[in-house]
Amino acid sequence: MSEKMSIKIGLFYGSSTCYTEMAGEKIRDRINSLLNTDAVSMHNIADDPISLMENYSYLILGIPTWDYGELQEDWETHWDDIDSLDLKHAKAAVYGLGDQIGYPEWFQDALGYLWSKIVNQGATTVGAWPNKGYTFEQSKALTEDETFFVGLPLDDENQLELSEGFISLWCEQILAEFDLKPL
Repeated sequence: MSEKMSIKIGLFYGSSTCYTEMAGEKIRDRINSLLNTDAVSMHNIADDPISLMENYSYLILGIPTWDYGELQEDWETHWDDIDSLDLKHAKAAVYGLGDQIGYPEWFQDALGYLWSKIVNQGATTVGAWPNKGYTFEQSKALTEDETFFVGLPLDDENQLELSEGFISLWCEQILAEFDLKPL
């Protein structure tokens, strides 16, 4: 079997209003297009067990931040289950949706919580994104030096026109950091 045929990427998301799912579909389509194969399998964590994450060497995880820095309900339901996962074999990238204007003190906090959770389970993370061009007061999703987010922050509430371009660039970035070569 060729390397191209054996690439499997699991994209897991929780989505109450479909925006995180729609972003996931765009990510899936972009990566599949770049790799010229159907490498990405989508999993709604409301329907699929998160234990399936252990079946993938490459993970993309999507989470929106709700209200005042809270987890999305499906992620919250399975939050403690993540502690039983062994992700030492996995490279993972995270993306999140949030509202930097309506909730500037908690922008993308759930993204930071999820990143920390999977790092604690042994995952190697990729996909840090510059924090330039965003207006917010605080975020739990910033890197230690606060110049990057730990993953891709999307704000479809206030910057919808930027999301598609960000997704395209981020997909190229994470494929390179996964050491998977676009064809």
